[in-house]
Amino acid sequence: MSDTQARGQQAMLDSRRPFFYPDSSSDTEEYRRDSEERRKRLSRRNISNVRRPNMMSKTQSPNAPIPSTSSQEPKTDKKNLIGEDRITLVVDNTRFVVDPAQFTAHPNTMLGRMFSSGIDFTHTNERGEYEVAEGISATVFRAILEYYRGGTIRCPPTVSVQELREACDYLLVPFDANTVRCQNLRGLLHELSNEGARRQFETFLERLILPLMVESAQRGDRECHVVVLLDDDSVEWDEEYPPQMGDEYSQTVLSTPLYRFFKYIENRDVAKQVMKERGLKKIRLGVEGYPTYKEKVRKRPGGRAEVIYNYVQRPFIHMSWEKEEAKSRHVDFQCFKSKSVTNLAEATADPVTELEPVRAREEVEAPENPEEQPEEQ
Repeated sequence: MSDTQARGQQAMLDSRRPFFYPDSSSDTEEYRRDSEERRKRLSRRNISNVRRPNMMSKTQSPNAPIPSTSSQEPKTDKKNLIGEDRITLVVDNTRFVVDPAQFTAHPNTMLGRMFSSGIDFTHTNERGEYEVAEGISATVFRAILEYYRGGTIRCPPTVSVQELREACDYLLVPFDANTVRCQNLRGLLHELSNEGARRQFETFLERLILPLMVESAQRGDRECHVVVLLDDDSVEWDEEYPPQMGDEYSQTVLSTPLYRFFKYIENRDVAKQVMKERGLKKIRLGVEGYPTYKEKVRKRPGGRAEVIYNYVQRPFIHMSWEKEEAKSRHVDFQCFKSKSVTNLAEATADPVTELEPVRAREEVEAPENPEEQPEEQ
């Protein structure tokens, strides 16, 4: 091989080698930048591949079916079940959407009885709503609903305690210090006192007053007058000089608690209402003087003796169970004009015989003015 051919082959090998300048700093920096950018692109691509499933789930179309999990299904069913069990109550043109299970948890109340199973007291209107609590305002009913949810009732400031009490009595909801919270303590305590007075007087009526009423009824009386004395009051009447007429027909009961009960006017009103509910009539309650013992006897002109008794002011109660008290107590004589007997002669004459009934009827029904009588043809 000649020298010329050897140099030609060496030139071809050199042309195939990469063009590299080891001493060039700029080419080295460009290579490093290219390699770093390549690594960054690869890292971004790997990250995008990892997050792609979540991003696809967010960008899914709304019409695509969403896979449901076992934890979501019971929650949806429960929500639908509560929605189906809800009912609508209409009170004072106001609608209340409630769960009837709250009412059935209190079966002694009126709403609890209405919506209990097996009892059909409720009827819906054309909209499928229940119209209840007629005469009760929506504000009061909203407050009473709190009893079914939390066991307490907060009386609104715009509602009187008496109105709330009447609504609770109508709906058979307990009204006491444990269930009612009220800003007006005087009104609340007044209603609680009325309830306590009712229970206490019913006990007095059965234990102390009713035996005296039975004793009067067994004597044939239709009324009873009872004077309430203290336990330490003593009554000593003189048999020769008794008190004035009228006091001897009254009956007495020794009871200091009953005396204290009648000291309050409000308690008398409660007692009167209780006796009205028990069917008694002509009820009178008050305070009157009652003779206890004889002080002295004074002689009046003519030899008539006048007795002076010591009187004490004590409460009394009067009631009646007479059924015919509205009728007259005396005999009424009603006079009718007679058309058959015109004078004393006819009154003393013999009665009309049975052979002349038609003639007698003609005489009774004959007109007074003979000119008006039709002529016979």
